[in-house]
Amino acid sequence: MNAPIPPSRLTSADALRAAGVGLRTRRLRSILSALGIVIGIGAMVAVLGLSESSKSDLLSQLDELGTNMLQATGTAGIGIGSGELPEESPAMVGRIGPVETVTSVSEVPTANVYRNDFIPAGQSGGLTVYAAMPNLLETLQGSMAQGVFLDQASADYPVAVLGSVTAERLGIRSLEVPTRVWLGDEWFPVVGIMDSLALSPDLDRAALVSTTAAADYLGADLVPTKLYVRANPADIGDVRNVLPATVNPENPDQVEVTRPSDALEAREAAESALTSLFLGLGAVALLVGGVGIANVMVISVLERRGEIGLRRALGATKRHISVQFLGESLMLSFIGGVGGVVLGALITAGYAVLRDWDILIPAAAIVGGIVASLVIGAVAGLYPARRAASVSPTEALRAL
Repeated sequence: MNAPIPPSRLTSADALRAAGVGLRTRRLRSILSALGIVIGIGAMVAVLGLSESSKSDLLSQLDELGTNMLQATGTAGIGIGSGELPEESPAMVGRIGPVETVTSVSEVPTANVYRNDFIPAGQSGGLTVYAAMPNLLETLQGSMAQGVFLDQASADYPVAVLGSVTAERLGIRSLEVPTRVWLGDEWFPVVGIMDSLALSPDLDRAALVSTTAAADYLGADLVPTKLYVRANPADIGDVRNVLPATVNPENPDQVEVTRPSDALEAREAAESALTSLFLGLGAVALLVGGVGIANVMVISVLERRGEIGLRRALGATKRHISVQFLGESLMLSFIGGVGGVVLGALITAGYAVLRDWDILIPAAAIVGGIVASLVIGAVAGLYPARRAASVSPTEALRAL
């Protein structure tokens, strides 16, 4: 008596080989199908990576610059005063206990900044001249790109320090050769160029001179335009509350107090909103990729009816057929997911290097990207796999 034929078995290795054969025989179609997954996952990983790298750079800036600086400016307010800061306001603010340092700048409206003295009447150049105190750079925790900042030794001389944007617009890239700028009706030798000031970007578009030089050579009245105050971080809230009344006791409503680091944090909040938008676009691309895989798998079922019928005739069960086609879909989406993670990582690394950021790619983005691609592949391949399993062997064999 003949022994019964054992039921057909499909091991995991057999399923992988069968799925791989299906993809290898249709390479171009497989690559194009996986491209949608690559773009979707790549976009999501890149957005998350760039968001983390940008946030790390912001936190590093805040740690370096501190969040304990306040800026006070004069406004019109609702009072009857002039809206200007009193001349004695820096000294009065310095008497506040938690205040560590205070400095000010005074705009010189009668002077503009030019590279030469051949300027047609009425042209301002869009650059500002400020009279600054020697401790301004230290208070702002700025640095010099070239040269030196204003100090007591040069206070009586007509010398200038340029902001980063001012130097760029005037075409001044090096101070190795003595350089002068035309301020008002006087030549001022340039002794330094500042790096960009994150906490006071308006000074990037200015030329700074000493208070003495502003009064002697430019006829400035030295009314403070802005005050920069560094206070004990633990007392920053209290200092902010008393600052208007201290700066201008007669009209405190005409003093506007801001914390420059809030602008940096607001920028991060805006970038977070854009991150959510780009993540949504990446999800749409991922969905389109899933639809593409489903479409390709349905077409594959129609093209391979003869193969399905032959396998069923040789003993393959419906489950074996469905596993084969579902395996092809999962393998296709997995390849797309890995490719997308690599693409996103490369984009993040390239842009981070360009912006001089630390390269940070969250592990959740890598794992989540691959998991998301597998989920999309499973959903996309489920219907084609069930359709392939439901093909009648006799009908399928007629296609041979």
